[in-house]
Amino acid sequence: MSGASKAIVQPLLDWYDAGHRDLPWRSEPAPYRVWVSEIMLQQTRVEAVRGYFSRWMNALPDIPALAAADEAVYTKLWEGLGYYSRVRNLHRAAVLLCEQYGGELPADYDKLLSLPGVGEYTAGAVASIAFGLPVPAVDGNVLRVAARLDNDFTPITDAKFKKQTRERFAALMPSDRSGDLNQSLMELGATVCLPNGAPRCADCPIQHLCEGFHRGNAAVLPLRAAKKARRVEKRTVLVVRCGQLVGLRQRPKKGLLAGLWELPSLDGHLSPDELRAALTEMGWSVRKLLSLRPARHIFTHVEWHMNGVYVELDAPAPALTFVTPAELRDAYALPSAFRSFVSVLED
Repeated sequence: MSGASKAIVQPLLDWYDAGHRDLPWRSEPAPYRVWVSEIMLQQTRVEAVRGYFSRWMNALPDIPALAAADEAVYTKLWEGLGYYSRVRNLHRAAVLLCEQYGGELPADYDKLLSLPGVGEYTAGAVASIAFGLPVPAVDGNVLRVAARLDNDFTPITDAKFKKQTRERFAALMPSDRSGDLNQSLMELGATVCLPNGAPRCADCPIQHLCEGFHRGNAAVLPLRAAKKARRVEKRTVLVVRCGQLVGLRQRPKKGLLAGLWELPSLDGHLSPDELRAALTEMGWSVRKLLSLRPARHIFTHVEWHMNGVYVELDAPAPALTFVTPAELRDAYALPSAFRSFVSVLED
């Protein structure tokens, strides 16, 4: 890693000191706040996380509060962030921390790494930012910076490349400012060394040390291994009303969106006649069907193509839970896949 030498450390720290983004978890980097922010930021944009983070901290200000919270509370606070296994692991870890560490995060990288939902990056971020431990925190932003610094055409998804990057950045960690160095690398990747062929090299504090820039390859790096095509699932999603109540269904405890509440749906794109016949066979007393605007939602490995139908019933349908629109808004965590359909209840 010729580009990523100790020569990058001081220019990065100087650049970071001169004007990094003002983020709520940075202004008060207590261990719990850093941990929650890092879990929220996984595969989620910073601007999307700001509001969620503030609401979370107001409702669950510390680890004991999270450990004692009901599932309905913490999943509702997470509603819209997606990847709900993250919040369930947060809760599991909080319970464990209360049982084993007095409700505090341990200032130890290996112990942090042993917590549910905490990988090498998150453990490194908490250890360095919250506790000042000289360990790297290598996320996708840092991997991209590393590939360009070295003019390295190894796919950044390659396990060996990730391991080498962690080891080499570990050797650069200053004993007194490891958290700031990690954050400067993440900040550089997020604001300057941008992905998808759009690096802002003219604004980079370590441009003079970047092999990718000097060889004219910054815009084409990094390489990624080809992604496997997502599986497409067609679904008919039902917005069910019975009087003033809305019908919901709870998903199975395992699998995609495990245990969350959802709008009921049927496999495939059903015609009005097919849908009416299917609902009648299920014992539903259908008064009216109205087609809604189709929608799509992309998960990591599957893509839902959804046709929406407003269903008005004469009597509550079996196997559904009926709630008021206010209860749906305030107490039930509904995945963002259904957001466009729920909006018809507000019209």
